[in-house]
Amino acid sequence: MSEHDVIVADRPDDPDRIGPYRVVRPLGRGGMGEVHLAVDERPGAAVAQVAVKVLRSELQADTEFRRRFARELGAVRRVHGRSVARVLDANLEAERPWIATEYVAGPTLGQARDGVDLHALAAGLARALADIHAAGVVHRDLTPANVLLGPDGPRVVDFGIAWFDDTTTLTRTGMVLGTPAWMAPEQLGDDATTPASDVWAW
Repeated sequence: MSEHDVIVADRPDDPDRIGPYRVVRPLGRGGMGEVHLAVDERPGAAVAQVAVKVLRSELQADTEFRRRFARELGAVRRVHGRSVARVLDANLEAERPWIATEYVAGPTLGQARDGVDLHALAAGLARALADIHAAGVVHRDLTPANVLLGPDGPRVVDFGIAWFDDTTTLTRTGMVLGTPAWMAPEQLGDDATTPASDVWAW
């Protein structure tokens, strides 16, 4: 946690709240977490709407998944610029660990059907990967589900299996992490972790 984090006592018995945020509706569900649109009703809140990712209930007692969740927070905090959704708040020690980021109003690339400017998308994602790699991070799961089409360009989200240069691997022997259709061939073999794998997915 950083000195700027605001830690508010969680109320695990209240399904309509995550930390200080009131849940509005679910936004998505992945292998490790659930993401909800929520509102910050505290006086003087910097933003009204946030996206809150919470560790899935069946994983909350699993130490390894809590470590993965903490590593996701560490990865996204390293990246600066508009290419990722900015972290606003987090509580990794809560019964339901959560991370709050700015809400990006737009569909995922996978949900988009028409009207996508492919040249602008390609350029925006290239800039995003440049920012991510400049921070020493490899995303490792760049897929249409993990790209949000915001009003100011694409944002890359879900750093749940990201790698960065001062972290240890959490991959068990024989385990392959990622989305097979979007994984570079080397990820299926020796779990090579380089920016080239993200570029292949791009």
